Amino acid sequence: MEDYSRIGQATPIRDAALKVTGRKQYVGDMKLHGMLYGEVLFSRVAHGKIKSIDTSAAEALPGVRAVVCYKNAPDTLYNSAVRFYEHQIPDTERIFDDTVRFVGDRVAAVAADTPAIAKKAVGLIKVEYEELPVYLDPEEAMREDSYPIHGKSNAITTMVHNAGDLEKGFAQADHIFEDRYTTQPIHHCAIEPHVAIADYDYTGKLTIYSACQNTFGYRIILSRIFKMPMSRIRMVTPAIGGAFGGKLEMTLEPVAALLSMKAGRPVKLVYSRQACIDSTRTRHASVVYLKTGVKNDGTIVAQDIRIITNTGAYASSALNVLGALSHKVFKVYKIPNMRFTGTPVYTNTPIAGAMRGYGSPQAFFGQQRQFQKIAKALGMSVVDLQLKNLVNPEDCDPMGFKLGNPHPKDCVTRGVELMKNWQPLDDEGGKYAIGVSMAVGAHGCGCFGAHRDQACVMLKMNEDGTCTYFTGTHDMGNGSVTAQTQVVSNVLKIPLSHITTLEADTDTCPWQLGDYSSHGVYVTASAAKKCAESVAAELIKEAALMLEEPEENLELTAAGVASRTSGKTVSLSDVVVHAQDKSVREIICSETYRMPDGPTAYGAHFVRVKVEKATGAVQVTDYVAVHDVGKVINRMGIEGQLEGGIQMGMGYALCEGLKFDEKGRNTYNNFRKYKMFTADQMPKIQVDFIEAGEPNGPYGAKSIGEAAVVPSNPAVMNAVCAALDVEINSSPYRDR
Repeated sequence: MEDYSRIGQATPIRDAALKVTGRKQYVGDMKLHGMLYGEVLFSRVAHGKIKSIDTSAAEALPGVRAVVCYKNAPDTLYNSAVRFYEHQIPDTERIFDDTVRFVGDRVAAVAADTPAIAKKAVGLIKVEYEELPVYLDPEEAMREDSYPIHGKSNAITTMVHNAGDLEKGFAQADHIFEDRYTTQPIHHCAIEPHVAIADYDYTGKLTIYSACQNTFGYRIILSRIFKMPMSRIRMVTPAIGGAFGGKLEMTLEPVAALLSMKAGRPVKLVYSRQACIDSTRTRHASVVYLKTGVKNDGTIVAQDIRIITNTGAYASSALNVLGALSHKVFKVYKIPNMRFTGTPVYTNTPIAGAMRGYGSPQAFFGQQRQFQKIAKALGMSVVDLQLKNLVNPEDCDPMGFKLGNPHPKDCVTRGVELMKNWQPLDDEGGKYAIGVSMAVGAHGCGCFGAHRDQACVMLKMNEDGTCTYFTGTHDMGNGSVTAQTQVVSNVLKIPLSHITTLEADTDTCPWQLGDYSSHGVYVTASAAKKCAESVAAELIKEAALMLEEPEENLELTAAGVASRTSGKTVSLSDVVVHAQDKSVREIICSETYRMPDGPTAYGAHFVRVKVEKATGAVQVTDYVAVHDVGKVINRMGIEGQLEGGIQMGMGYALCEGLKFDEKGRNTYNNFRKYKMFTADQMPKIQVDFIEAGEPNGPYGAKSIGEAAVVPSNPAVMNAVCAALDVEINSSPYRDR
């Protein structure tokens, strides 16, 4: 029997006290000796060839130490979304190019003694452009006669996945529904802006301190750009003040590195909030064409999904995101006949990349909106439609792939129970329309089937019986490292306070895939468990020598290593010292864990809204969310993850989004116009979890981080549509 005593407890994240007291050191807090300050000149045109660029006035300004542009930068093409060494995705970016492709593209950069001098110098750079055709709409950009932003076509590729016989399925349907849905680009809006410090020292080693989710991937990209061996590049992430996917792809780091190389001194580069919104990454905007065939009793027999994603000015995660979302739509319902067709398209808008949910929110928005329409047309509740078609624990998807241990139906039935706790709402004499509805969503637990997803961790015992844990995990405030230490604590039977961690440093930590795809618990905590079990075996092996008993008689306890037969016990401190002194070895283990399968995590969200009839203003009053997570590792952490996903999804549905004028300029690039839900605007939230166990997860756990946001947008929009008795096929509600 496994000991679950430390699993499932509500545990504060390990650095909570440092954060709330202001003592946590982020990259923006750091200052190196002789450090300079960087500033970037961004393009003010959406598409143009640089006819001339004059940096002489900037170079002559006292205090300026380096000025860079395409003329003195590496010409290497790269993709900022590379994850691992053999990753093959289109290389379309340069640090600086002689062509700009969106408002906010990089044109030049300066390093100076002070931020004020750097900013003044950037204003002295003169640029003349030959303007080129501008495309903001992906459907317009993908026309055959459109000017190519890269290569010969703005349509990068077309992905197609089939299951069953679509034509036969539609022939069996009593009703066919066809609709078009659109979602907008949104920004991650992490509290911490994008920031990096690059230090190219006299030995020729490049060290970059960056708030990023992908230190090992960044090292690969920088190695290729600057043609340096990876042993001469060190990536360190001291802390991250929020990311949500926005810090997975490399943005300002190569600029800081180039400035440091040119100036011969460390350079700090911090993006303003406007620069973060305009010039880093967004969620992919999408157009979804959905055709669904259904029987009179609500059985869905066929579905054809065609999605166009707007990847913006460069390829980045275009193929990664589309590939991920293409599989999620097959994993939720027992639809025997399905087809998915997806096309990512270049436009002259900011680069789209990874964002929490990684394509699933776009796909499920259209699907879940249409399901409410179908239920209404058939005269049945949307809950009954869901329960009739959702997968069961023993099911595979229609392409024959296993789903793990799926329990979406339990999420729905539990959610219906929790809704009974809602108190009646007053419509104030008809002033308000009240609407209630729901949606289901899903996401994966890693990258199984797409590319290798593995983590290597290391654990070293100290002489006093404490231990040091080395992990490549980048904790973004979501508590993934805390969950890993809970697992280590549970295996070794030692307090959490006895475990110190070293994280996200390519010189000290073993390799792992960057932190994305919701694999922090399912994959990396599994690696932690495997490594801790190896250390436990070594402790018992050493204790057997001390106690002169067979290893099989011994076990770890809170007191150390104990004999089940004689009752003798030795402390972990004594075991470690004995290993050093008598056996002449350290008790240190490194283990690599590769995920063996690709289970799916599910969630059902239920929403009640109050809509003011005169103005259309929406208030979300009550919210229920239930997720199938296999097993809860950290009760406090998982509740926070789900509540944060709800906040993000509500904004996606009702108020968040980028808006471009005819010149491609984003008019919502500050927090005065880009609106998010604040704490005092959040509804009453009830959350719960289905803990049916995932066979290959650590103690049965699987993911929550990205699945949390997927059903939120359609659940909110379905409730609004129910209140107003209308069909709204686009988000955000603000722009309807």
